[in-house]
Amino acid sequence: MPHPWIPNSSESVRRKMLEKIGVNDVSELFRDIPIEVRIDRRDWDNLDIGLRKPISEIVAWRIINEKLSRNRVYQPLIFLGGGVYPHATPSVVKYIVTRGEFLTAYTPYQAEISQGLMQALFEYQSLIAELLDMDVVNASMYDWGSALAEAFLMSLRVKKGRRKIVLPKTINPFHREVVETYVKPHSIEITTVNYDPETGLIDIEDLKKKVDRETAAVYVQNPNFFGLIEENAKEIGDIAHDSGALFIVGSDLSSLGLLAPPGELGADIAVGEGQHLGLDLSYGGPYLGVFATKFDMELVKQMPGRLIGLTTDNEGNRAFAMILQAREQHIKREKATSNICTNEALSAIAVAIYLSLLGKRGIIELSRNIYYRSHYAYKLFKENGFNVDLFKSDFFKEFPVNFDNVGIKYIDIHEKLLEMGIHGGLYIKPWFVELGETALFAFTEIHSADDIEKLVFSIKEIVEKRV
Repeated sequence: MPHPWIPNSSESVRRKMLEKIGVNDVSELFRDIPIEVRIDRRDWDNLDIGLRKPISEIVAWRIINEKLSRNRVYQPLIFLGGGVYPHATPSVVKYIVTRGEFLTAYTPYQAEISQGLMQALFEYQSLIAELLDMDVVNASMYDWGSALAEAFLMSLRVKKGRRKIVLPKTINPFHREVVETYVKPHSIEITTVNYDPETGLIDIEDLKKKVDRETAAVYVQNPNFFGLIEENAKEIGDIAHDSGALFIVGSDLSSLGLLAPPGELGADIAVGEGQHLGLDLSYGGPYLGVFATKFDMELVKQMPGRLIGLTTDNEGNRAFAMILQAREQHIKREKATSNICTNEALSAIAVAIYLSLLGKRGIIELSRNIYYRSHYAYKLFKENGFNVDLFKSDFFKEFPVNFDNVGIKYIDIHEKLLEMGIHGGLYIKPWFVELGETALFAFTEIHSADDIEKLVFSIKEIVEKRV
């Protein structure tokens, strides 16, 4: 018997739908899935997954609570570097962002009933534009990696005929994987620029050799994956522009109270991760891809994502609306600049709330706090005999520590730290074999001197007790 509220539960309706799309059976819709990995519908109820049968809420609560109790909670002793970090989020951010006016899956297509949501997104765009020293900011991407990949695709549209993009080896390897996935269908040449083994920064001479008239865009991450500050970023931008390429800058937004913003470095496109500004760690998301460009209509028309603009209604009142919508997939899917949909609007609003709480002085204080804490950790590691001088460059938030000469592999140190309730640094040898037993440690405003000392002295104890 068909369900009263689900039309396609009727066999006759389902048959008409199948005839319309030219298939005989629903199973044909899944023919792209290899038959050896498909599960017969008759076996669904016997799968050892989920709860397997209807249960009451209280029983479900007990089961889930028991599973959650197995988690090991690391708060705040997480020193994992590599792109996302533990930061302090004021309670008021969570309170405001979970209000019903904001906590919705609704996309604000109807401007007349969405003015509050649109104003909040407009404020986000304005705050990020000021922070990055850029002109136009979209309403969000998924994360830093997707924002970077979309920036390269945008560059290829703007620089038609050019089929090459240039990346430094020192970008976040997870971002690189996302870029490679995005551009693979487009037959794009990805050229990698080496880093100077002494400074850890982009090798300028190698860059000059690899940037040419086929290059659509050059990217620099500042600070780079090692946490090192790319002091030659402006020169890198000049090299890109001299070849007619676009210059893309990726920034750690929490560093911009101290470091030069992308606009000051000459960026055509700026990307970054909003997680650093008021979003909690959560198994990879939801985070917030920040995307901005300078005011050049050739660039703006090729921007991905949603744009909220300020206008007036037919009575002359100030109003907010989605603008340049012909770029978006809900208008022209096949010609859209991107197929990103609802994006990360809620995360963007959380970041807007966070930034409005911090203010200009607050963001400067945040950057200083992170800088001083990471340098205190560097000093303490060095005083206790660890090799932290892999590169001769200043850093922000994170730095690599080498464990080649301590008589124990870092992966074993890491496991013992976990037993102590400490999440250590990110093991980076899989991507940078030449650096040996090296891990990337990060320090933010949440780490006290006691926390940092506990980390360093715990590692020292593990090394001294090695068997």
